[in-house]
Amino acid sequence: MSSNDAADLDPRDEIVTHLPAMRAFALSLTRNPSQADDLVQDAVIKAWKNLGSFQVGTNMRAWLFTILRNTFYSDRRKAKREVQDSDGSFAATLSRKPDHDGRLALADFEVAFAKLNDEQREALVLVGASGFSYEEAAVTCGVAVGTIKSRVNRARQRLTELMELSDSEALELTDQETMAVVTAGLPVRGSAA
Repeated sequence: MSSNDAADLDPRDEIVTHLPAMRAFALSLTRNPSQADDLVQDAVIKAWKNLGSFQVGTNMRAWLFTILRNTFYSDRRKAKREVQDSDGSFAATLSRKPDHDGRLALADFEVAFAKLNDEQREALVLVGASGFSYEEAAVTCGVAVGTIKSRVNRARQRLTELMELSDSEALELTDQETMAVVTAGLPVRGSAA
């Protein structure tokens, strides 16, 4: 194709005329036919999106090859930062339980907590969530220390029943206050929100 023929083409149509040469260049860079095809495709997509920046009358082939070359080296730089993990073993060590599980457990806790009687809720809030000692909670409620201990213990047992938890089952919650309320005798996992 002569330079006059190329000048007469719409830039979108001219891209198509350079595909075989772009593939040959990509193959020389990647040394892999599949990767070369992917590279050409990526370069053509970038060229198409940026067609407005191409100056009609300039060298379309050089412009396309520049895009292809820059795409190749950008991909190589990105690949150096990536970790090869074809069997998924590395990714498995990075996995994390979704935060919504803690929110669901918290919602279950709130429903169960509302079913406790007033004295049990009060005792759990003072001793568990507010950090009062049994003695301080007893003074606040105007009852004996043993009564507070009994209320806290019965409330925790009732929560375990209402939430259908076994003694060996972990309760996963997201906020420190709720964890403090139910921690006696239950293994608890979670972090402060």
